Parts: sequence; C-alpha cells; structure tokens
Amino acid sequence: MFYTTDTNRHGLAYDPFKAIVAPRPIGWIGSKGIDGSLNLSPYSFFNAVSDRPKLVMFSSMGRKDSVRNVEETNVFTANLVSRNLLEKMNHSSIAVPYGIDEFSLAGLTAKPGRLVDAPYVAEAFAVLECRVTEVMRPKGLDGEPSENIMVFGQVVGIHIDETIIRDGRLDMALARPVARMGYMDYSEGSDVFELRRPTAP
Repeated sequence: MFYTTDTNRHGLAYDPFKAIVAPRPIGWIGSKGIDGSLNLSPYSFFNAVSDRPKLVMFSSMGRKDSVRNVEETNVFTANLVSRNLLEKMNHSSIAVPYGIDEFSLAGLTAKPGRLVDAPYVAEAFAVLECRVTEVMRPKGLDGEPSENIMVFGQVVGIHIDETIIRDGRLDMALARPVARMGYMDYSEGSDVFELRRPTAP
C-alpha cells in the first residue's frame, strides 16, 4: 500500500505513522515548578540526539506541565523506564491539574537532582540530569509551526544503579528497558544481541 500524508487516506482503523517509527525510548521527564510543585510525565517522542555534547530531546503535544516547568526553570531529569516500573510510569501519565505530584500518585520516590533543581525517580536504574539548551516548535513544509514543542537538554549528570552493570557495561538484559510502539503497544528491550560493524577490505 501507499498513501500521501497530506490526505492521510491509509484506509486503516488507526494511523500507522507512530507504529512505523518504533520502538521509541520513553522520556520519563521529572521537573519542578517555580512554585515548588513536582511533576513526572512520560513522553513517547524522546531520544538522545548528540554525544558531544551529550544532548537529549523530548517533544510535547502542546505546552503541557513539563514544558511549562522547564521553560521556567531550565532544568529537568530523564528517567529510564524499566519493566519493573512500567505500571508506575503508566500511572504517572494520568491527566491531573497543574501542581498535582505524579511521583506521589504513582507511588514513587522523588529525589532532588545533585546538579539541577529538578526531581528524579529514585527507583530508576538510570537517570540523566539535564539543563535546557533550546525550546522550539519545529516547522512543516508550509513553514507553519508544529503543535509539538521540542525541548533540548544537555546532560550534566548521570545516575546509574550498579546492579545493572556487568563486565564494565550497562546490561540491558538486567535493566529490561521499555519502549513505546504504536497505538497502546509497548515492547521490552531485554532480548539483547551484539552485532559488530564490518571492517573495510
């Protein structure tokens, strides 16, 4: 099948776009308002975008609480979603009024960052402490801005639970990271295999 996205006439029951761009890591973003309120929300548009410097990005459909907080404070945390925290991550996605603490709602422990004034999930196997470098609305071919707001952050500190370190490397088979698929589907990344790049002849 083939269809153009200007009409989006795919003939399927659900739009397949996000199911094709999968799996996607989950940006479990911890932030703090200037009023001191804590926020924890998962984002399915999230990834690392640079290694030097270490940059990550999450994208929000509209100016949700996380975006409001990071625009006010310029800091956030990104917490690894592992299989054992899946239900708590899902619970933190509940739509509640601004100022309601999703850490408490999900039964999670909020700890203050060491380098940034933003909370992180104490139970997470790995956490990135980030300082905002850019907030933007990407544009389409027509030059009009997207409904999404992209937040870029430079990683300034990294927490790692040593229980997932084996032979000097993070063992994803132990961490069992969860990724977002399309629709309401998720996948678990514990089926790990190694593939080395070929060498030039």
